Amino acid sequence: THPLGQTLHVTQGAGLICLRGEHPKPITAGDTVWIPPGIEHWHGAGPDTHMTHIAMQEVQDGSAATWLEHVTDADYSA
Repeated sequence: THPLGQTLHVTQGAGLICLRGEHPKPITAGDTVWIPPGIEHWHGAGPDTHMTHIAMQEVQDGSAATWLEHVTDADYSA
């Protein structure tokens, strides 16, 4: 999660973005995604692709992110 939200801009390849409780959604080069503050999520390359992205978030009270548990294989392939 990010206290002030996060913006992702995919520069190359293709990947996935997933908000907690939802199914992963594809993202590809040229896509820009905004995740609202406090929303649990993950993002990364697709199962057979690479992905390069720029992640932008601001710091609040010294923190830009709260890291949670690792993404499981079951969550990734949902």
